[in-house]
Parts: sequence; structure tokens; C-alpha cells
Amino acid sequence: MCRVFIGADPKLWESVTRSFRMDGMVTSVRLEHMFWNVLDDIAQQQDLNVPQLLHQLYNESIDEGHDLGNFTSFLRVCCLRFIDLQLSGLIASNAARDLDALPVEDILSRERARDAGRGSRHAVNSKQH
Repeated sequence: MCRVFIGADPKLWESVTRSFRMDGMVTSVRLEHMFWNVLDDIAQQQDLNVPQLLHQLYNESIDEGHDLGNFTSFLRVCCLRFIDLQLSGLIASNAARDLDALPVEDILSRERARDAGRGSRHAVNSKQH
């Protein structure tokens, strides 16, 4: 089982620091290549470059009242959520160019329902170990 993971190109988990300007300040973000690849995919679908996407994610998160004390962790979760939503069929793998056009509230509701089922399975599994 582990061969599919350990046999991957080690470059995927090498960290890369990229700097970009956000609100007039230079900001650096350090992520593994694999996450940069996903962010690039998301940005391309939105007709943005990665710095523009990060700026938009940051600003919209702040507008929602989120504390982004660890922006890098937030970005990793964004990448994983994007892939998870695609794999779950909640958004198409060839998602519309404009993610804002997606039925977001419906997707979030369906995701919460799906995750509630996962939570009960995880609770049962953790008791068995």
C-alpha cells in the first residue's frame, strides 16, 4: 500500500518559498511542490495567477472574519478541500471557470452531511484501536 506514496517523485514534498506582494507588503509562503501545483490549477481555472489567487483567498477570509494566523495551513486545507470536493463529486473535476458560479451553499450543506457520516465512522474506529 505505501509504495504508491513512497514511490512518488520526492520533489512533490520538497518545500518551496514564493514571495509575492499583498496589500503593498512583500509576503512569503512556503509550501510543498504538490500544493503549489494545486494552487496553480485553481488559479488557472479562475483566470488568475497564483499571487492573485492567494491575495483573493486572504482578503475574502478576512472579510468572513477568519483568523488567518497560519495562512500556510489555510492554503494546504484549501488545496485538500478542492481535491476532496472534486473526488466527492460535489464539484466537477473540470469545475466551471468561475468558482463563484457554483451552488456554494448547496455544496457546503452536502459536504457537512457527508462529513457528519465520516465523523461517526472515525469515532467508532478510534474506539476499536
